Amino acid sequence: MESRHLHLYMPAIMAFIAATTSIVYYHNIETSNFPKLLLALLVYWLLAFTMKTIKLVKFCEHGVGFNQLRFCITGLLVLIYGMLLSVELNVIRMRKYVGFRNPKKVKPPEDLQDLGVRFLQPFVNLLSKATYWWMNAFITSAHRRPIDLKSIGKLPIAMRALTNYIRFRNAYEEQKQLSAGEAQPPSIWRSLYRAFGRPILLSSTYRYLSDLLGFAGPLCIWGIVHHLSNKDKKLHPQDKFFGVYFISSREFLANAYVLAVLLFLALILQRTFLQASYYVAIETGINLRGAIQTTIYNKILRLSTSNMSMGEMTIGQICNLVAIDTNQLMWFMFLCPNLWAMPVQV
Repeated sequence: MESRHLHLYMPAIMAFIAATTSIVYYHNIETSNFPKLLLALLVYWLLAFTMKTIKLVKFCEHGVGFNQLRFCITGLLVLIYGMLLSVELNVIRMRKYVGFRNPKKVKPPEDLQDLGVRFLQPFVNLLSKATYWWMNAFITSAHRRPIDLKSIGKLPIAMRALTNYIRFRNAYEEQKQLSAGEAQPPSIWRSLYRAFGRPILLSSTYRYLSDLLGFAGPLCIWGIVHHLSNKDKKLHPQDKFFGVYFISSREFLANAYVLAVLLFLALILQRTFLQASYYVAIETGINLRGAIQTTIYNKILRLSTSNMSMGEMTIGQICNLVAIDTNQLMWFMFLCPNLWAMPVQV
C-alpha cells in the first residue's frame, strides 16, 4: 500500500489550526477582559519559539543555508514566534497580572461603554479593521430599511471636533512656548504636524506598501510566462540534507502555480493597504477640519464689534475661512499620501 506521507502536511495543517485558535482565543480574552487567560498562549509561544530555534540551529550545523526554502521558512517562524513571545512578556510587564501583588486593571474605553456609539473601527481587531467586517450588521440593516441618525449613532470621542480642537490647541501652545524668545510667530504648520502628523505618516506608509506591491503583478506574470514557455527544463542538482531533498527558494519561486498564488495574495494585500491608506487620510482630514473650524469659531467670538463695523473682517471672509479654506486643508490631507507616493509610481 502506497503511503500518503501525512507527516509532510500535518505540521502545516496543525499550525494553521493553532493560528486560527489563537486569534479566536485573543478575541475572547479581549471581550472578557480577563488577561490571566494569556498564560496558556505564553506557554505555547515559548515552546514554539524554543522548538523552531532548535530546528534552525540544527539546520545551520548541517550546512543548510538561505538557498533552501525550509531554512528561510524556519527563520521567519523563529522571528514571528519571538515577536509574539515578546508581546506576551510586555503585556505581563505592563499589566502585572502574573507575579505581582497589585495587578493593573484596565477599564474598557468610554466609547464601548456608551451604547450610542456605533462606529467601532478603532476598537476591533486587526482582521476586522482590514476587511471592515464589523460593518456587516450595519450594511445589512441599511439594505432592509433607510438609514437615519439614530442608526448611525454618536461619533467616538477621538473623532469629535472638541477633542481635535484641544489636541491642536495644545500643539499650538507648545509652539508658542518654543518661539517665545524668537522674533518669529509660532508656526501653524508645525502645530498641525504635531497634532495630526502621525496618522499622515501611517497613511503614507500604507500607500508606499501598496505601490510597491503593485510591482509584484508584472513580475509574477513574467515568471509564469517564463515557466510555461521554458520547454528545455534541465534537472538541477538535488541538495540532500539528513537524507531528504530540500527544495531551493529559487526553484520554489520559479514554479508557475506558486507564482499564481503569490500574485493573488499580492493583489489582495495591495488593495488592503490602499484602502487603509485612504481611510486614515480621510479620517485625519476630517478631524483636522473640525479642529480648524472650532478654532476659527472661538476666534470669531472674541472679535469686537468694531472689527465688523469698520470692515476689517466681513461675513464673507468668515464664511470663506469656515467653509472654503478648511475644506481645502481637508482635501490637502486627503491627497498627501498621493503626493509622497508619486516618485514610487513614476
